Amino acid sequence: MSDRTKSTRLALASVVASAMLALPLAASAAEPRAVIELFTSQGCDSCPPADKLVGELAKDPTLITLSLAVDYWDYIGWKDTLALPGHGPRQRAYSRARGDRNVFTPQVVVNGATQARGSDRNDIDRAIAQSQNQSSVLMVPVSLALVEGKLTAKVPAGKTGNERAEVWLCPIMKTVPVEITRGANKGHTFTYHNVVRRWIKIGDWNGTAQTWTVPVKDFQTGGVDHVAVLVQSGSLGAPGPMLAAAMLPLK
Repeated sequence: MSDRTKSTRLALASVVASAMLALPLAASAAEPRAVIELFTSQGCDSCPPADKLVGELAKDPTLITLSLAVDYWDYIGWKDTLALPGHGPRQRAYSRARGDRNVFTPQVVVNGATQARGSDRNDIDRAIAQSQNQSSVLMVPVSLALVEGKLTAKVPAGKTGNERAEVWLCPIMKTVPVEITRGANKGHTFTYHNVVRRWIKIGDWNGTAQTWTVPVKDFQTGGVDHVAVLVQSGSLGAPGPMLAAAMLPLK
């Protein structure tokens, strides 16, 4: 091989490598059919079957499953190590929106619209089907891409252009094993799946095509290895149907 040929090949390799670096490192999968929020607690002795079921459901690429640990059972002997103070109010806000005042663990909320028993697969399937009767549920896709340390979320225009929703970024830990040494589940180690660690509002969707970009370093802390973006009608204190959602691995 001549020196000129070697130089040409090296130059081509450099161009290809540069082009590959410019490509998104990851992109969101196909549109989901449901967003499943499990309200759970390490101090709840009926929650482990639901926590396990969420792990099984998480294998379905058409579902976005989220574990939202609550702290209102902490008083009975074990402080939940994954609970966020806003999860209990979120669960109660859902119950007010449905008008049933039904709050318990393990409880699942599907697409921000219907509820089910978190340990009952058939009940969850029923809630998914019921939620899909609402025309606004997951009405548009949201695409996610990770490029050069930045997460970009894109939402196209809605059907009327007059839709309104908040756009939330949720840093997630895919699997978290926890050894419980007190309370109702004392002596057990359980694995929690798709655990939400923060809620970060990145914008408002007004029904037109919009894009948001967030540096990954702003939210990838403490073992976070995935991210979900939720476009939800209503507000954090009064959540409505989920209009769009996507999840993306960060590694």
